[in-house]
Amino acid sequence: MNEPIRILIVDDHAIVREGLRALIRGKPDLAVVGEAADGAQAIAQARTLQPDIILMDVVMPHTDGLEAIRQIRKENPYARIIVLTSFGDEHQVVTAIKAGALGYLLKDSSPQELIEAIRCVYRGESSLDPSVARKLMLQFRETPMPDAGTDALTERELQVLKLVAHGLSNDTISHRLFIGEGTVRVHVSNILGKLHLESRTQAALYALREKLVELEISA
Repeated sequence: MNEPIRILIVDDHAIVREGLRALIRGKPDLAVVGEAADGAQAIAQARTLQPDIILMDVVMPHTDGLEAIRQIRKENPYARIIVLTSFGDEHQVVTAIKAGALGYLLKDSSPQELIEAIRCVYRGESSLDPSVARKLMLQFRETPMPDAGTDALTERELQVLKLVAHGLSNDTISHRLFIGEGTVRVHVSNILGKLHLESRTQAALYALREKLVELEISA
């Protein structure tokens, strides 16, 4: 059996942390390795534990979740962070994604949606609450894109970008395009570098903004 996905829970409410711990406890492929009650603790725990996934609240005392995301990603650009919050505020959503969060879920999401989000983000995919995705699209329609356009991409990189925007994992993309998974990783890295983006989520939003793919989100 493969090692379980190691999760750090960050929330200033003990009852929320315990609820998440209880939910995750029943999944053999998931394991909680630590908890933090504020952003400062989250930064320290992320540094010490090096979890696979961080579930991050936004509004917390001392250091908030957004600053924690920035600091954690600065120390570890590969950190996989899912924002789990009660707030779908447009500014917070955009700030969290720009800071490097790969997922953004509201606390009224179903337990299954959360579990699937953890597994998706662990695979390197993005996971956005449908209402959050719509807000992001509205915001990004009004936000200037990076200077580099898609003409900076090769034909293969453009193909990969479109598949990333559809939420496909590197493994799935490799099978779809008949190339190695390592080659897909290189293409994704090149895409992010050429377009001056920080994450797959930002790349997906860029593709949507440039109308390379259509937004397909159910209510």
